[in-house]
Amino acid sequence: MNQLTPKDWMLIKQRLTPYLFLLPALVLLGLTVFWPALQAFYLSFTSYENITQPPQWIGTVNFLRLWKDAVFWKTLENTFLYLVGVVPILVMAPLGLAILVNQKLRGMNWFRSAYYTPVVISMVVAGIAWKWLYADNGLLNQFLKTLGIFPEGIPWLTSPAKLFGIVPISLASVMAVTVWKGLGYYMVIYLAGLQSIPGDVYEAAAIDGSDGIRKHWDITVPLMKPYLALVAVISAISATKVFEEVYIMTQGGPLNSSKTIVYYLYEQAFSNLEISYACTIGLVLFLIILGLSILRLVINQQGEDNITV
Repeated sequence: MNQLTPKDWMLIKQRLTPYLFLLPALVLLGLTVFWPALQAFYLSFTSYENITQPPQWIGTVNFLRLWKDAVFWKTLENTFLYLVGVVPILVMAPLGLAILVNQKLRGMNWFRSAYYTPVVISMVVAGIAWKWLYADNGLLNQFLKTLGIFPEGIPWLTSPAKLFGIVPISLASVMAVTVWKGLGYYMVIYLAGLQSIPGDVYEAAAIDGSDGIRKHWDITVPLMKPYLALVAVISAISATKVFEEVYIMTQGGPLNSSKTIVYYLYEQAFSNLEISYACTIGLVLFLIILGLSILRLVINQQGEDNITV
């Protein structure tokens, strides 16, 4: 057996050094993320309603129950509606705001700060404030009554009725808060992309007759495709995991019209103490988010030459 030379030891040391720096973080992640995730996966195949007793293996019973659970399918439908209702707005509207605040005008920094302010506001504070605005005697209903449009007001958070026969009013009201909170965050991402586009590209386009609003369609949108895809995936993951808004404003009501899959998981685990069933719901949620995360990694890899996250 050949003895290692000092050069070999130095090469080994160079290769191991980065992993030694990563070791504390890996240990912390293992104890707080990976190990609990493995436990949750195991519990999804057990019965663990009585936390004073060890879990009992029951196989796929929880998954069969989930398949027949009408409330679960309702929450899955609400989560899908959340994706469809929120993601397109959070992909397109922040781009328009970014184009607006990217203009070199006096006071534009103030507008950037104003649009970003909702991002730094706590969701608890935002949820309470919007719940007050949505109240029967809140500012929105008072304004509608003053205009005479809806003399009795609109039950924003207390009606299971559907807008256009598709989205419950209560769910749409919660969606509005998510959009309001996310506009500034995604605007900053787009703003970074806009500022990386050379000005001479727009000058060349202007010579060819592409100016005004048309230049954004001809130049901005094609060059911003990696950013558009990134924002679409990030906002989709966030919409899938929405919880705080629902918990603070509606708690899933009325009649489960605003209950999302994450809130249903929380309800089963901490209200009904059905830990195993909640882990089963969490496993389904994990698979959904995993798919979206893989999609994000693919998009990042394809656009790594054009975007830095």
